[in-house]
Amino acid sequence: MKYTLTFLIALVFTSLFAQLPKGFVYVQDVIPDMDVELRYFTSNNFVGVPIEGYQSNKLILTVEAAEALKKVHEALQEQNLCLKVYDGYRPQQAVNHFIKWARDLNDTINKRIFYPNVNKRNLFKAGYIASRSGHSRGSTVDLTIIDGNTGEILDMGSPFDYFGDISAVNFEGITDKQKANRQLLQAFMLKFGFRNYPKEWWHFTLRWEPFPKTYYDFVVK
Repeated sequence: MKYTLTFLIALVFTSLFAQLPKGFVYVQDVIPDMDVELRYFTSNNFVGVPIEGYQSNKLILTVEAAEALKKVHEALQEQNLCLKVYDGYRPQQAVNHFIKWARDLNDTINKRIFYPNVNKRNLFKAGYIASRSGHSRGSTVDLTIIDGNTGEILDMGSPFDYFGDISAVNFEGITDKQKANRQLLQAFMLKFGFRNYPKEWWHFTLRWEPFPKTYYDFVVK
């Protein structure tokens, strides 16, 4: 794989100053104008509190995933659009936090916002929560598209992390414009090497990811 000069500089910076495992990079060093809002660093998520393992709003991905994402971002900018990323690398301890939360059936503080039509006891069975996440391998991202001028999020028909059938990529019960926005995101991500997760329009994993069987647990900081 050929890397740009900017990308190589970012790799050198990461290796010298950052405590990341080999093969990982801070994405904002590679894509400085990337809009990043790590939801699990905040309380604006389905759990309702910051998630264990997230100590900063710094997006981390594998080198290969970051380079592919840079290509998506640059291609979208030609249409005056940009990416907005909600999650990338996710430590296993964060996944464990989700598991612990899911087992407490009385903790439903954000049910109305994120899973109003799903019984919490069924979140595992429905595939919304798992004991292992592709995010922990470092090449999976959750994202959407925003307007390059206004920063406004394109209407995708459901919010990020909404647990329900409406979030499926090919859900029919949304407007034509919402379907078009979803297909736009799908097309650009697929073009540059990412595959989607059919139940979540925002979720993509790099094909031929470099660590397909390794689940990391270093902190996002």
